[in-house]
Amino acid sequence: MSRPRKKFIKRKPREEKHRINNQIRVPEIRLVGDNIEVGIYPTRKALQMAERMELDLVEIVPKAKPPVCKIIDYSKFLYEKKKKEKEIKAKTQKTVIKEIRFRPNTHDHDFEFKARHAERFLQEGAKVKACVQFKGRTIVFKERGELLLLKFAQRLEDFGTLDHLPKMEGRKMLVFFSPKKVVKPKPKKKPETQTPPKAKEEKKEGESQKETPKEDKN
Repeated sequence: MSRPRKKFIKRKPREEKHRINNQIRVPEIRLVGDNIEVGIYPTRKALQMAERMELDLVEIVPKAKPPVCKIIDYSKFLYEKKKKEKEIKAKTQKTVIKEIRFRPNTHDHDFEFKARHAERFLQEGAKVKACVQFKGRTIVFKERGELLLLKFAQRLEDFGTLDHLPKMEGRKMLVFFSPKKVVKPKPKKKPETQTPPKAKEEKKEGESQKETPKEDKN
């Protein structure tokens, strides 16, 4: 009897770990960091320097000869590293593409319905792919399909930018739209109403004249 096959279990990749402080057992290292003279130091001396600064000696390039180490706050180093990884991941996220399909003889009501959908997609940050499908003998209406896509581009000009002019791919004519970046206007500062110096002086003179008592004629 054949033995049952073991299930293949995918293991999570191990997190990258750095050797720190007493885990660094090579005789000498290349030391880098802020307020430190870059150079090759005995590991024991580098550990003493890190201890005086109340920081950690962290091996950042283990395969170098000698290994490169840095005197830093290790917990802060890990935090900043994770933060950078998240930023890179956010930038490399896949762009969402929503497809809108037309026929060469699409009616105005259907056109408006699909245009409103495309507006919403662009406002949500997705790209829009609009295509005209030519089936059978409708391939002779290429000009009609091109005019339809250009009309669609004009309809969406407030929400997205046209990446390229309509082009044929097989029996489809298509265009792509990228969402427009909305720039929020900065709030305008209200001008401070200050009394000109001359007006202030005139006002003071007027007040002083009012306060001066009139002399008796008698």
